[in-house]
Amino acid sequence: MKKVKLVNLLLLIWALSVFLLGQEVVESIVAIVNDDIITLSQFKKAHDQIYQMLRSQLQGEEFQRQYDRMKKELLESMITELLLLQEAKNRGLNVAEQVRLTIDNIKQENGMNSDEELMLAMRRQGIDFEAWKNQMEENIMRQGVIVTEVDRNIVIEDSGTVNYYKSHPEEFTDPIEYKLKAIYISSQQRSSEEAEKLKQEISSKVAAGEEFASLASAYSEGPEKETQGDLGRFKEGELAKDLEEAVVNLKTGETTPWLKVQDGWYLLCLEEKKERRLKAFEEVKKQIEEKIFAERRQEMLQKFLEELKERSYIKIINPKPFDS
Repeated sequence: MKKVKLVNLLLLIWALSVFLLGQEVVESIVAIVNDDIITLSQFKKAHDQIYQMLRSQLQGEEFQRQYDRMKKELLESMITELLLLQEAKNRGLNVAEQVRLTIDNIKQENGMNSDEELMLAMRRQGIDFEAWKNQMEENIMRQGVIVTEVDRNIVIEDSGTVNYYKSHPEEFTDPIEYKLKAIYISSQQRSSEEAEKLKQEISSKVAAGEEFASLASAYSEGPEKETQGDLGRFKEGELAKDLEEAVVNLKTGETTPWLKVQDGWYLLCLEEKKERRLKAFEEVKKQIEEKIFAERRQEMLQKFLEELKERSYIKIINPKPFDS
């Protein structure tokens, strides 16, 4: 009943502000979350900040995919962040020391001796220091709730780690890796007979034991000419299918037959081969623990957020703020 009265009061204040300003809407409410509101301007500001971040990092289809997901989840994310912040305040979390240490670390990493230097540097980049500091403080408060309610309650036993290792060997197996040298002969501006004669000449010298690297430097018509034939390292599945099939059964030092590719032929030499290897448990123990921790954290966090929402008053006033 108290929450309902508060909501009615918030809506009444908003309605009166509209009336007193001659029916001109200065601000509109998107959602009410317990004792706080999310306004349209706050929503649009959050949208613009995330949009700029995505635009600076992504392009094309990946940008559009991430942007569409962000638009779909933005209001729910804002509600969740507000609930976590309210919970932190209700618990009286004091993060002043963490904020100070974070600022000190930033100053130290950038060779600054005072807050004033940091403020000046931020001002030059168009960043308001107090707004930035407040946002950082709120983020640390939210994380404090998550650490208390979720992270500290996650226990990973050795038996669980060992069972995961035994059940998912494919995750900890290094694939076969090939180190190849190559000679490339172009089919451009050369008749079939001329190309065949050149290939036979090179093959004869390889069979006679001449160094493959020297032959690549002398004959190759691709980039390998400048690298003594070095084509690089390739893990299983990274080579074109026909090339991998040609090298899969080679022994170190052996060469393939001439392989037809677009505009030419390749002669490949296997310089080194690393066989498939299952990593020892001790090599990947930490990796497994981190994976299990992340999975459990996600599950427990989702459960905690659902419980937090169940005991809160949430009313969405404008379910389509992008249309406003």
